[in-house]
Amino acid sequence: MSVSENRLEEVIKLVAEAVSRELDTVITSSISSPSILVEVSNRHCHLTKSTFEALYGKGRELTPIRWLSQPGEFAAQETVAVVGPGMRALERVRIVGPFREHDQVELSFTDAFYLGFEDLPTRLSGDIADTPSITLIGPRSAVTLKEGAIRAARHLHMLPEDAEKWGMRNGERVDIELPGVNGLILRGVIVRVSPRSKLACHIDTDEANAAGVKGTTFGRIVRCSWT
Repeated sequence: MSVSENRLEEVIKLVAEAVSRELDTVITSSISSPSILVEVSNRHCHLTKSTFEALYGKGRELTPIRWLSQPGEFAAQETVAVVGPGMRALERVRIVGPFREHDQVELSFTDAFYLGFEDLPTRLSGDIADTPSITLIGPRSAVTLKEGAIRAARHLHMLPEDAEKWGMRNGERVDIELPGVNGLILRGVIVRVSPRSKLACHIDTDEANAAGVKGTTFGRIVRCSWT
């Protein structure tokens, strides 16, 4: 056998070993990928106590009707109408309690288009600096927020022990695969680590409709290489 033939065999062997290692990695990753509860978050708002009282009356409190997956959070009986720059309104937008330190309205891309927003920023909850103004209408009055209209960035809540177990960190981005005939991969899901969290991924109604998700489903983390 010539030197060139020996060299070719060595190259083939090295390539085969590399492919085998890669397949082992993919298979192991698939087996160990954690199953994640995926919940659909409809349009809603978070309000300060002062804004809520301006809309509903002095001394009024939020009335919980359903507790949500994240500890301490609830859907309130009270709702508001929201009016955008196109002078269109979305009625009965649910308030999510408890009261927050800032006002924030979370909309889908479709909602934003309907209300007349040309470029609604995608932000994590609480990141409302330089976001568009929006008007809220309650039974007692109307309040125009100087900022606070956002499209909520898809995100994954988890406890510190979950993050440690899976080697993740707060602010990291991961990909989550949704199953089904119209299943898709949600890219760049932002990890939010907190001792007050419960493991769940939140997506908006547009993302859910694209994947054929109704209510809740389970997805799995398929890649953790975002930075």
